[in-house]
Amino acid sequence: MSITATELKTNLSKYLLLSATEDIYITRNGKVISKLTNPFQERVDAAKSLFGVLQNDISLEEVKEERLAGD
Repeated sequence: MSITATELKTNLSKYLLLSATEDIYITRNGKVISKLTNPFQERVDAAKSLFGVLQNDISLEEVKEERLAGD
């Protein structure tokens, strides 16, 4: 999402909330001057990449047994 610096000043709380889920690019005179982003976005992206990779039909006990067997 791209907004002007004036828009950011007017609705700062709104954009702070939005920055938790998406990057906000702030422009002045048509040029990007800054980016408002979630400082933990790398962690969020890593967690999202795991969805669908892990099995749904495995129990916690099976996971523990598998980990112990691997050591």
